[in-house]
Amino acid sequence: MHLLTSFILAVGILSSAQAALSGYAPVPATCPGTPLVRNATGISTSESSYISARAPLASAALGAWLKKVNSAFSTTNLPAVALTTSGGGYRSLLTGAGVIQALDSRDSNVGTSGLYQGLTYQAGLSGGGWLLSSFAGNNYPTISNLETTLWTTAFAESLLVPDNLEVGGAYTQISADVLAKNAAGYPPTIVDVYGRLLAYQLLKGPDGGVAIQLSSITGFSNFTSHNVPFPIITSTNVETSTGVCTPPNNTVIYEFSPYEFGSFDSGVNAFTQTKYLGTSLSNGSPTKATCETNYDNLGYILGTSSDVFDELCFTFPLVADVPGILANISAILAQTHTLTFMDEYAIYPNPFYKYNHSTLVQAQSELTLVDGGESHQNNPLFPLIQPARSVDVILVNDNSADTSGNFPDGSEIYQTYMQAQLAGLTKMPVIPPSATFLSEGLNQRPTFFGCNDTSKITIVYLPNYNYTFPSGESTEKVEYLPSETSGMIANGGEVATMGGNAMFPTCLACAIAKKTGDTLPAACTSCFSTFCYN
Repeated sequence: MHLLTSFILAVGILSSAQAALSGYAPVPATCPGTPLVRNATGISTSESSYISARAPLASAALGAWLKKVNSAFSTTNLPAVALTTSGGGYRSLLTGAGVIQALDSRDSNVGTSGLYQGLTYQAGLSGGGWLLSSFAGNNYPTISNLETTLWTTAFAESLLVPDNLEVGGAYTQISADVLAKNAAGYPPTIVDVYGRLLAYQLLKGPDGGVAIQLSSITGFSNFTSHNVPFPIITSTNVETSTGVCTPPNNTVIYEFSPYEFGSFDSGVNAFTQTKYLGTSLSNGSPTKATCETNYDNLGYILGTSSDVFDELCFTFPLVADVPGILANISAILAQTHTLTFMDEYAIYPNPFYKYNHSTLVQAQSELTLVDGGESHQNNPLFPLIQPARSVDVILVNDNSADTSGNFPDGSEIYQTYMQAQLAGLTKMPVIPPSATFLSEGLNQRPTFFGCNDTSKITIVYLPNYNYTFPSGESTEKVEYLPSETSGMIANGGEVATMGGNAMFPTCLACAIAKKTGDTLPAACTSCFSTFCYN
């Protein structure tokens, strides 16, 4: 019997019993006593409290790292440092993992080790969002731990490959999860199945970590002890009601954090509590006696941030015509409804429906979200360049596939610079166009932007480059041999250290410490000459 046919029959037989046992479906809960929607006049009180408690720990760790690099560095008035990991599928996840490993004093012993402990924020989108979700959703183990206990096997037997669908019986349980969501009154889309398939590879625990919500990270020990940077995952919006199916470059950028979902962008300018995503709201108030929880399933959110199925657009084919894994995903959905092009999107009940401050989306009952890099801003910088967040330095690990060899060419971060100018976000330093990146080789080595302007954030650009492994893997590559997984991670460590360059940790420290305004070691003069753009 054909695999797809037998699978559909199995779903039909098992769905009703197993769906009742699923922990994926949203469930009613008592509404909180605090407002569910607020204006985006700053960061939330919860985030502010976290950052206040995190700051002294991050500052102490950053100071210790600076002193380790060069004892002449001052440790007073230290800046807030963030790390971002771009989109790019498993290529970005693995490269970004290597970058984290090289910064993490628990997991490496190189010149950059210890800087991760000094970070205040961490952001990811798409493949970078997978990395951040796997890291945070498993309570921030080391990269080595994730590699050996989860990723090596999961990536070698990726559930995004049709021949692997029944590994561990995952597909039957995933179908039950999706049917349970439908039974709860929330019609699933491709992103539900896709997110569950990814979660089995990224999250530990029964049924691919089905019990892990983004909001549940707030109860994890490394978060409650403020030992880790505050996590943010980004996505973008498509206004399908206007007759488009992919986002323009100036689309709204939404951010998910353990506390809130929303956007600082004009037209939305509001946030809601992440825990209660899925609740029906009107002008910020619940329309029912109860609110909903579990809609912020972490697998669904990491699937949202990497949803590129909108590129199928209005020509979304019939199930029989869909190739590869999408045929199997579509088969599950066909158990609940007739598929349309709307199944290409991650659907969220609009928390800003009829909310006065959200003029762009207040008439929409639903938000249709897609990959965070679909607006050609593949680095999740917008949340961190907001004036509401006092970030001083951002390490930008860009693993975009802009060139024919699947390496970055600077066009993604340049697009962010251009959109930041249009949005009046003046903290973004000047970024040159891709032609400059290519002609000056800025896409093949670290570069510091904003070195000499105290009004700007300093960006330390860390592009993917094949130092020790052919790291320009296609974004469409969804299965990695164990040797490929380890090779990609190791090469990511080289990206963080500039191929093990003996002077780079000092120069990285110079870029960060320059924000203090204090006297710097003499070695910084040469560093700035080498790495600072303009």
